[in-house]
Amino acid sequence: MPVPRVIVYPPDEEGTRMVRYDGVILGRAFQASDVIEFLRAAGLEGAEDVDLEGPLFEWRESGPESWSESPP
Repeated sequence: MPVPRVIVYPPDEEGTRMVRYDGVILGRAFQASDVIEFLRAAGLEGAEDVDLEGPLFEWRESGPESWSESPP
């Protein structure tokens, strides 16, 4: 079984979720598209087509459907 390379942490008090890729913090995401953008900027080939529910990801406490109601 593949080891997750992307960890998305639980929402914080502002509704953002910290994203870590291969041990490096990429930033705080307000929505799923931010996670994809972080991975693209980090050089993950095919980031635009990645399955957010696939084995590449470990979602902590809640999955890719859990985001703040309204990003700033």
